[in-house]
Amino acid sequence: MAKKVEAERRSRAPKGHFVVYVGSKLTRFVVPLSYLRNPIFQQLLNKAEDEYGFDNQNRLVLPCDESTFQRLALFLAKR
Repeated sequence: MAKKVEAERRSRAPKGHFVVYVGSKLTRFVVPLSYLRNPIFQQLLNKAEDEYGFDNQNRLVLPCDESTFQRLALFLAKR
């Protein structure tokens, strides 16, 4: 499941995970690499590409609010 990280104590995600930023406050979440295989998450990544392109200060920003992303992460964690 995605983990919300309040303080950016870690600059890198643990092995097998990656970092995404969500919402207007760019909340940092650490998510498992397995999310990349899910078609719903892939759609969200495509939407991020369309909205932000690839030049986004070396961050992967997803175009949704925090509560929507948390619901998606719960759904993906159960699969």
